[in-house]
Amino acid sequence: MNPHAVRIAGHFGELLQGRLGADGPVALVTLPCPELAVTGTFRPGPGFGVHGRGQRLITPDRARRFLQALGLVPRGRFLLRAAMPVGGGAGASTAALVALARLAGSDAAPEVVARACIAAEGASDPTMFARPERLLWASRQGRVLDRTPALPRFEVVGGFLGPMRRTDPADQAFADIGDLWPRWRRAVDAGDLAALAGLSGEAARRTLARRGPAEDPTGWLARRLGALGHAIAHTGAARALLFAPGTVPEDWAACLRAAGLRGLIRFRAGG
Repeated sequence: MNPHAVRIAGHFGELLQGRLGADGPVALVTLPCPELAVTGTFRPGPGFGVHGRGQRLITPDRARRFLQALGLVPRGRFLLRAAMPVGGGAGASTAALVALARLAGSDAAPEVVARACIAAEGASDPTMFARPERLLWASRQGRVLDRTPALPRFEVVGGFLGPMRRTDPADQAFADIGDLWPRWRRAVDAGDLAALAGLSGEAARRTLARRGPAEDPTGWLARRLGALGHAIAHTGAARALLFAPGTVPEDWAACLRAAGLRGLIRFRAGG
């Protein structure tokens, strides 16, 4: 029996993203965000349509290809609504596809849904998995490269900076983070939140040095507010500061607004 309403959480940039070696795949560790999600409803009936509220998340042709890749016959009316901007680096596109699959009655394994996402769009976030932050994810291949235990608990504040930018699946121009992944694994095993936040900030610095913008204020904001580190959407506008639990200063929102961030958000992660 088809579900008639779903909610699929997005993410808020990446804790790590880059190439695993100069010629390796583009890989990432996502930063799940329970506060930003795509919600959807389904009305059975003849014909097929995908509609949005305020912004189009999926074209009908792409939705049809995606459902067919899952072995489903597209039929009925789907209404999708995103709590995040398209192109913001918050996973609106992948979350919309996962929502579509669930509304259409799919009970396919996450790996199967990921392959259908790649077939439809050429790139995917790992948000179809229950604990995506524990995966090293090949985003252009739709496969898990490695897994870790749970990350330590932490708090995140952030917002969106600059123009929205959709992911180009053909884009391979990312910095090399092959040296960061072994250090990430060791820090997760040790439960070392400060080391993890620092590695996330280093990955962000490498991306900004290669792809810009040159004067991004996120690192400065992290230092100004006493964060352990920061994260960015390596394609997109999301910017995040990473804090130990209970250490976010009261003036965080005013500081982020003064630096030009909008759509401010606060949430918990890890654990």
